[in-house]
Amino acid sequence: MDTGILDLAVTQEETTLQARVGVAVIDTDSGLTWQHRGDERFPLNSTHKAFSCAAVLAQADRHKLNLEQAIPIERTALVTYSPVTERVPPGGTLTLRELCRAAVSISDNTAANLALDAIGGARTFTAFMRSIGDDKTRLDRREPELNEATPGDARDTTTPIAAARSLQTLLLDGVLSAPARNELTQWMLGDQVADALLRAGLPRDWQIADKSGAGGHGSRSIIAVVWPPKRSAVIVAIYITQTAASMSASNQAVSRIGSALAKALQ
Repeated sequence: MDTGILDLAVTQEETTLQARVGVAVIDTDSGLTWQHRGDERFPLNSTHKAFSCAAVLAQADRHKLNLEQAIPIERTALVTYSPVTERVPPGGTLTLRELCRAAVSISDNTAANLALDAIGGARTFTAFMRSIGDDKTRLDRREPELNEATPGDARDTTTPIAAARSLQTLLLDGVLSAPARNELTQWMLGDQVADALLRAGLPRDWQIADKSGAGGHGSRSIIAVVWPPKRSAVIVAIYITQTAASMSASNQAVSRIGSALAKALQ
């Protein structure tokens, strides 16, 4: 991995956006890890949904939850950006599995809240992250409040290196059962709201399992496991915050970082 290419690309994007940009890359082929502001805190935003549903899967592995359990979708529970749950008719239900698919693949906020409720709330989320060796990632609130992203507020934050390592642990290591790992991977491979990010910058023949996020103060984020052809997995975490740039500009920055990563791995 040519880290010089990454150094240049990320510092350029930070200057262009006038933002704080944190990136971590783990190359499982070489064992190398590269990071820029990797130990600084950034807002989790919706990247938490991949971890929340990993916690659901972990509890299902231990038979504490049933993924086929029907969860009522109460109208009073609906919050902003809930394209799946808002279409459930009054008195209707979705299974816990369907909620996690909606939360991870479509970023449905109500689905994410209900999945979080199922595991026991934000404190249980944080305890789960600690149990897999992540001492940084924390969740304190629900959707949509967790997306405030106030500078200096440690609530609902992670660090790029912590997020990348946790994603590696969950998708590639043995913390989850093989069926649970596969299910989480499929939800992330099926991400329908991240086409303008890494998927726009990486070669088309790379497999990409990702979860994006956005929030206040220009926050934009994505965590991903990518599989280049004939190469082992690469884990990527990109967090952007404290910028007046548009979301489109931040999306383009993430895409360009993805292109730089592809060059760095040649």
